[in-house]
Amino acid sequence: MSAERHSSLAIHSTGAADPHELMQRSQVVRSSKIAAAVVVALLLAGGARTVLSQSQKMDQLKADVQARSQIYVKTTVIQNREAGQTVALPGSLQGYVQSPIYARVPGYVKRWHKDIGSRVRKGEVLAELETPETEEQLSQAIAARQQAAASLELAKSTEARWVALRAKDAVSQQEVDEKRSNSTQAMANLAAAEANMQRLKQLSNFKSLVSPTDGVITRRNVDTGDLVDAGAAGGLARALFVVTQTDPLRLYVNVPQTYAQQVKSGQTVTVTQAELRGQKFQGKLARTSASIDPLTRSMQVEISLPNKEGLLLPGAFVQVDLPLQTKATLTIPNNALIIRAGGIKVAVVDADKRVKLQVVTLGRNLGEQVEVTSGLQSGARLVLNPPDALSDGDQVNFAPDAPKDATPKDPASTPAAQKDKP
Repeated sequence: MSAERHSSLAIHSTGAADPHELMQRSQVVRSSKIAAAVVVALLLAGGARTVLSQSQKMDQLKADVQARSQIYVKTTVIQNREAGQTVALPGSLQGYVQSPIYARVPGYVKRWHKDIGSRVRKGEVLAELETPETEEQLSQAIAARQQAAASLELAKSTEARWVALRAKDAVSQQEVDEKRSNSTQAMANLAAAEANMQRLKQLSNFKSLVSPTDGVITRRNVDTGDLVDAGAAGGLARALFVVTQTDPLRLYVNVPQTYAQQVKSGQTVTVTQAELRGQKFQGKLARTSASIDPLTRSMQVEISLPNKEGLLLPGAFVQVDLPLQTKATLTIPNNALIIRAGGIKVAVVDADKRVKLQVVTLGRNLGEQVEVTSGLQSGARLVLNPPDALSDGDQVNFAPDAPKDATPKDPASTPAAQKDKP
């Protein structure tokens, strides 16, 4: 077999080798080694990248698991504070003085001078009555008094004559005593007639109805020619006029028994009316009933309310903000309470961020806050909205505060959601 044949079959010839051919062979071997080295390097780089990626994923997974296993809570630190609680109570305004005016004598309304809404002064005439019966009775009483006076004069002169006759021993002492008794009876009859006449004169003065106080006419129930009776007729008759003093006003409020001990005379209160938006009126607690009504379990208090401008009207429905006496109290938010079988508890976080479930005793419910009478000390850090699975000894972390301008986003648009998409 020739050398060409050996060369084509890549069989080494036993003969002498050509230098050029040997150089070509060495170049082929070197290229093969380089290619093999590059392939090995690429394989090693790919394997290292895979190992590094898997390691990073494992670290991220461990971090995620550790983060999810931690409990994040929101907390608050409680402090003793002066409880400036205010109780809102309803009430109706009343005139400080409300005077219903009735007729003192029967008669007819001759004329009236003041109508509703008129401001009157004390002693001002509101209406005039015609009282013919009373006038006739007065005339009769005057005549009866004159008759009694004449009888008394006769009795005295008779007594004087009989005393003179007794001095001459012309009559008996018994007869003198009888004349003296007649004189005494005549004197008593004159006094009775005088008293009856004065009574009727006083009644005749009530023909004019006058205002008993300064105020406003809030009611007029008569007109000219009306027949009126004397007095209130057992409370069934209507008042002819009602005079109301509107400055100051009087306000009665029923304070529940829970707050009765914290209300004292002299406190300043705030009164508001729904129709007078933005306006507040300051009044003073004038007095209390100092007792609890067994039917309503409340204490009645009286409030004096100045009304110089006349903005508030008697009979209006108002709301009274009644401040209670301040005292140092320990209050916590309602959302810190844990209600379980063992009683009412709170989750207290210590300096090592570990939870301790503490039993507490509650006092008054103040709306969003509740008083704690025992079981807590000032400065304790409490968990707000504690999860149901929270128990003693749990390690917690403090949740960061959400930014004020944060707005809820679509969960599908978050980076984590985009990364999890295939």
